[in-house]
Amino acid sequence: MTSFMIGDVSVTGIIDLPDFQIPMATLFPASDSGRLDAERHWLSPDFLMNGDVRLTVRSWLLRVSGRNILVDACVGDHKERPHRKEWHRRVGGDWIAALAENQLRPEDVDVVFCTHMHADHVGWNTRLENDRWVPTFPNARYICSRVEFDHWQAETAAKDAQAAPNCFEDSVLPVMQAGLMDLVDDGRELASGLILRSSAGHTPGHMSMEVSRGGQSGIFCGDAIHSPIQMVMPEWSSAFCSDPDQARVTRYALLETLAETGDILVPMHFGGKAHCRVKPVGNAFRPDFD
Repeated sequence: MTSFMIGDVSVTGIIDLPDFQIPMATLFPASDSGRLDAERHWLSPDFLMNGDVRLTVRSWLLRVSGRNILVDACVGDHKERPHRKEWHRRVGGDWIAALAENQLRPEDVDVVFCTHMHADHVGWNTRLENDRWVPTFPNARYICSRVEFDHWQAETAAKDAQAAPNCFEDSVLPVMQAGLMDLVDDGRELASGLILRSSAGHTPGHMSMEVSRGGQSGIFCGDAIHSPIQMVMPEWSSAFCSDPDQARVTRYALLETLAETGDILVPMHFGGKAHCRVKPVGNAFRPDFD
């Protein structure tokens, strides 16, 4: 379990899927494996193995000023996800057990910040109870971008009525209907020194969180960066980005800022140590996990 500090903020990774693999050509359609030959000595096997990108699916738990703040909620259990066999109708509650290892019950979570509304980031927002989806964290305020919510609400309204429920229907709408969700805009402060920033591209309303406390800073970037591969090749946007060009602009800006400031990059899907600093190398970047 990865834990570290940003100033006086305790940060702990809560893992749902420790090793989720996607063929590189599938995840990064513009990729050229040969361009990574000089980097394989450190990319393999933790981040790239036999042509597959290795990802971890995790949430980040922040303890700050007596509050428990969760960044993203992974895949969840019992969800209909037939396009991903690793996610489909999962049973076991391993993520809840990992939360318990940190001496927390779902009732102890004060805030759930959703960087965006893809299925591997909102799944544990809800749990199945008596054949109904109910909020997993009954005492929390769920925070998400107004732009993001409006986008997926429109997408859901336009989908075929016969199609299987999507993650917006089973993991977002029940929270809104329970009155626990707040829609926010760029610049919202979750707590002193925790600021939400627009980082659109991966999705229309994607947001990141800047944390600056006790003389240290870091950025929880959601899926603005999926893998260290995108530090070597920042131009490679994922196949799941709604606007690949905007995602590329957002990613370059993020990496350039972190390379200049020396602040901590905290992605959702890196394996291993899971967070790093950013070093400029030529026209690209490398992670510094020290």
